[in-house]
Amino acid sequence: MALPDALKRVPFPVIASPMFIVSTPQLVIAQCKAGVVGSMPALNARPAAQLDEWLAEITESLAAYNAANPDKPAAPFAINQIVHKSNDRLDHDMAMCEKYKVPLIITSLGARTDVNDAVHNWGGVVMHDIINNKFANKAIEKGADGLIAVAAGAGGHAGTTSPFALIQEIREWFTGPLALSGSIANGRAILAARAMGADFAYIGSAFIATEEARAVEAYKQMIVESNSGDIIYSSKFTGVHGNYLRPSIVKAGLDPDTLGNGDPSQMSFGSKDGGDAKVWKDIWGCGQGIGAVKQIVPTAELVARLKAEYEAARKEICQGC
Repeated sequence: MALPDALKRVPFPVIASPMFIVSTPQLVIAQCKAGVVGSMPALNARPAAQLDEWLAEITESLAAYNAANPDKPAAPFAINQIVHKSNDRLDHDMAMCEKYKVPLIITSLGARTDVNDAVHNWGGVVMHDIINNKFANKAIEKGADGLIAVAAGAGGHAGTTSPFALIQEIREWFTGPLALSGSIANGRAILAARAMGADFAYIGSAFIATEEARAVEAYKQMIVESNSGDIIYSSKFTGVHGNYLRPSIVKAGLDPDTLGNGDPSQMSFGSKDGGDAKVWKDIWGCGQGIGAVKQIVPTAELVARLKAEYEAARKEICQGC
């Protein structure tokens, strides 16, 4: 299956993952101008009315950039919608996305036919994130156009399956758009994702340590100073397993080694757990690939590094081909 038109317009095979609190129009616009799909969760706009303003800012900024750079247009942008029943803003946020004809919608925590149909009605594309092959099948059955395979090591709500196994199983039956998430933070890893059968690498944590990201400096610096050994996988904070920075858990006054499990039926976003500590705001999500992040840089500089590493790896591997 060929890629949908919106995804054909991505200059470099990377989709930046939408990060709760961290991703805002400033980061999305910078990502798209650098040549990768920029994205943010609809829920980052608070109050809900702010989403209208933010979508206007993104669409107008990118349109102006494209008009000034017809030979090197920006990549399209994406909005993440949490379709879990706990999201009471979904109808409002989908209406805003329809108003601005958002080209890509990333759906999470459930697959819904009505949401997919709504996106298709305005000409958009739906990418649904999944953690295993079973959920991948369900997502496509319910009308998603593409999949985001969230493998072991990804930041936030991540799965436990090896990326090799997950991509292999999905590609046995699915030929559509496929992105891979999990510990991807350099150009060589992007090339590896492509070699495994993914169309795109899905990168989040590396973008937290950029100047445009709406993360406190302590969060950014903690990513620079940490590596895979500093990541804790736990369901304690939202009821769904995810990866978090150990030092942030310690800073919040909790013992990372005795967290226990959360209740999936009580899943929430931004909930308090342990005194005044608030997940995402004080207890910080992060993936295992951050050992490749050495400094806080502008988004354009990060993407330039990824492109240079990708091309160097491709040439090295293809020598004598």
